[in-house]
Amino acid sequence: MQELITTDGARLAYQDTGGEGVPLVMLHGWGQTQAMFRHQIEGLAPGRRVVTVDFRGHGRSGRPRHGYRIARLSRDVLELVDHLGLDRFDALGWSMGVSVWWSFIDQYGTGRIRRFVAVDQPAAVAAVPWMTEREQRESGAIFDVSGLLYLGAALAGPEGDAVLADFVRGMFTGEPDPEVLAFVAEEIRSTPAYAGVPLLFDHCAQDWRDVLPRIDVPTLVIGCEGSHVHPDAQRFVAERIPGARLHVFASDVASSHFPFLENPPAFNAVVEKFLAEERATGA
Repeated sequence: MQELITTDGARLAYQDTGGEGVPLVMLHGWGQTQAMFRHQIEGLAPGRRVVTVDFRGHGRSGRPRHGYRIARLSRDVLELVDHLGLDRFDALGWSMGVSVWWSFIDQYGTGRIRRFVAVDQPAAVAAVPWMTEREQRESGAIFDVSGLLYLGAALAGPEGDAVLADFVRGMFTGEPDPEVLAFVAEEIRSTPAYAGVPLLFDHCAQDWRDVLPRIDVPTLVIGCEGSHVHPDAQRFVAERIPGARLHVFASDVASSHFPFLENPPAFNAVVEKFLAEERATGA
């Protein structure tokens, strides 16, 4: 594991596998870690250079008392790709990691991104009051603002561990693989409430619908029938990104917010096919 100190003093733990070709930079979700992609590090095309990172406050990275907002995380990613000298790379985000990429694109553009993969993230997580009911439904909002406030307070409260466990369990449909559920539940414990709660609030309060039409690179949007994020939310995202493709895993293939953990071969095949297409043309 390698480390980078950001311009505001946060220590980021990252992994760079090396390898040939266009690098793939993968960003994890809220409360999780780069270990979520343990089956992708070597499971994608042999020799592919893969870069993963623990966001500040997560995994093996430092836990400073500042910077827990999506805009700062996207700046951290910019500093990481600058540090690695990546002038051109493929970008994959899952859950909140997609939001970090949307923030990156909003602030810094798409000039360095060759291809983009967005995995299971709504355009807006919280149904803010100025959205119509139809907009709330189409964008895939999971809860309203009062529900977000309640969740944040509960996570920061004395029963936070139990609330967190219920939160994780709600991302799976039916009876999950015990090993996968235990792994996710363990990884999420690495993020302290003082980091996780304000970051969750900032993440969920964002509305990325205006960014989607400005994404001008080939994009694959991935959803899952068994996820707590309804596949219609992914259809909405794919329809608004010009030329984007959509792939929704059926519930008999993967039935959670974690298709890359549940069924790595299926997930890797979809991602690798998309990334390899343009490489084969020399683009």
